[in-house]
Amino acid sequence: MKRRPRLLDISQPVDGSIACWPGDTPFHSEWACHIGQGAAVTVSKVTSSPHNGTHADAPCHFLLGAPGIGEVDVGKYVGPCRVVERIGTGPLTPAEVRRWRVRKGERILVRSRRRLDPRVFPAKFAHLVGDSAALLAAAGAVLFGIDTPSVDHRDSKTMDAHKALLRGGVAILENLDLTKAKAGRWRLIAPPAKFMGLDAAPVRALLEG
Repeated sequence: MKRRPRLLDISQPVDGSIACWPGDTPFHSEWACHIGQGAAVTVSKVTSSPHNGTHADAPCHFLLGAPGIGEVDVGKYVGPCRVVERIGTGPLTPAEVRRWRVRKGERILVRSRRRLDPRVFPAKFAHLVGDSAALLAAAGAVLFGIDTPSVDHRDSKTMDAHKALLRGGVAILENLDLTKAKAGRWRLIAPPAKFMGLDAAPVRALLEG
């Protein structure tokens, strides 16, 4: 009998306890109406930055006049991918990226943490430097994802990695939960919500393998 593919949820849970980027809009939900209070239906109301939890960055997040997340090619977020394990909070250097031997059309996800607490915003985290991002784009990667809040350094003001990836046509996923994802080849299913014109959108990211 043929084995059914295993689905692994690599999305962070989202509720009022999760940490958001310092200064950004935290996640908050409340009931607009509730059947427990006599209403015919239960309806919630949410306020949140689209960058909370697992999300996809749009080109317009850093590039003036570029497409919003509702206009991107969703095909980049679905297909074969490779999980690369690189535990640690230091920058991902060009030398490391070269060792990955990225091929044209690949989707690369980096597992940098063995444990993850979405309630705590990390003081330090793994990230790309600009030259590393440029190498990924030049190699023809179609997507880069990471289990941290940003592909750039926390204190970056120039966002070189974001810009190099987006200018090179590389889709970006951030805040993945790869704690249970073994290094190797999988199939990624992670299309972003169709938020027209916005800079990012939440993603329910899955690995199939």
